[in-house]
Amino acid sequence: MVFDFFGDKKKVVISMSHIGALPGSPLYDAKGGLNKLIDDALADVEKLQAGGVDAIMFGNENDRPYVFKGAPSGIAAMSAIIQAIKPELKVPFGVNYLWDPIASVSIGAVTGASFVREIFTGVFASDMGIWEPNCAEASRLRHNLGRDDMKLLFNINAEFAHSLDQRPIELRAKSAVFSSLADAILVSGPITGEPADASNLRKVCETVTSVPVFANTGVNIDNVTDILNHASGVVIGTHFKVDGYTWNAVDADRVKRFMDVVSRLR
Repeated sequence: MVFDFFGDKKKVVISMSHIGALPGSPLYDAKGGLNKLIDDALADVEKLQAGGVDAIMFGNENDRPYVFKGAPSGIAAMSAIIQAIKPELKVPFGVNYLWDPIASVSIGAVTGASFVREIFTGVFASDMGIWEPNCAEASRLRHNLGRDDMKLLFNINAEFAHSLDQRPIELRAKSAVFSSLADAILVSGPITGEPADASNLRKVCETVTSVPVFANTGVNIDNVTDILNHASGVVIGTHFKVDGYTWNAVDADRVKRFMDVVSRLR
């Protein structure tokens, strides 16, 4: 299963561009400002594209501690950064403003993103408190902004959180497609950089067959073959960084070695 905007590409690799901390968040580098954020993200994008990834997703992983409702300053900054980088993009791009579906859809719509990733459904006990996303509001916003073409990627089991829904994960995933119109299902591990439970991923892939299913965290060169035996594709961030450390810059050699493996799998 592939997205239409990837053409006939199989076993899709969506890579992450982790933008530095945005204005208003505790780790923001006021001295470097937006120019440094743009330069750092662009350097990563250049390496990712040179390595042959299929798409790039911009995320604000550095805005710790995370929030459920994005600040206007952060939303505006992320939109400006993406707009500045767009002329250099050669592959489709997506957006994820953690952990706000409305902000993510808004940024994606105005910047021309092909897809948005977020937690759209469920109820979770999380590091940030009780988590109750509003899928209907986000979906209606996409429609009202005239961006029905922009795919919504549903991260079905949130990082840093535990689902309060006792249904098996594969049933929650199937329900998200049926009742919430998910364009794709993403299966995550417990935290950024840690892989999804292999059994959970397999069950979701076997149950959800009408839309793509992606492994969302913890994918690396050692486990990608097993993962792509089941999943339509992967989202990968940490493994592409220097020394495999989430907060480092992208390592061009790591990207190329990984994509060489994927190319053989295709």
